[in-house]
Amino acid sequence: MAGIEFEAKALDIDPAKIARLITDAGGTCTTGTCLMRRYVYDTIPAVTGRWVRLRETGSGTTLCVKQIMTDAVDGTHETEVTVDSFEETAALLRLTGLTPRSYQENRRTSYTLGAVRLEVDEWPRIPPYLEIEADDEAQVWTAAAALGIDHKQLTSINTTKVYGLYGIHLDSIADLRFE
Repeated sequence: MAGIEFEAKALDIDPAKIARLITDAGGTCTTGTCLMRRYVYDTIPAVTGRWVRLRETGSGTTLCVKQIMTDAVDGTHETEVTVDSFEETAALLRLTGLTPRSYQENRRTSYTLGAVRLEVDEWPRIPPYLEIEADDEAQVWTAAAALGIDHKQLTSINTTKVYGLYGIHLDSIADLRFE
């Protein structure tokens, strides 16, 4: 499946407070907190802002190519397919000559608010953030407003740039795990 992601992040959040705001606004928790793991690969040839991601979500595994066009709410393009096995797909990618540049873990708790998908992401070494993802830009802003989050408090930068805000160069970390 290919498409544009419409998403924005509220950084440095309190997960319990955000959970209350979501449920108070009529949202529903759709998953408990899941450990997600991923391998990140450079494309061939390597292109800045484009990478391959193999990710296990707890409920399934996907392989995708992500490309950051801009830091706008609609600036990320993703082409994604579902695969059967994290380990077997990683082995297959190694056979094609792709070697992961990093292994990463995060924890995610998922919610819905109408048609909008809300993800509380917790990553090692940085404060948690809320990701608001929808089918169009207007839905992103409407969901944020329903949670009492001002448009000015949101960013659409990717996780690599979020790490950069905390002085951490994510691309230089080959193994990012929770302790």
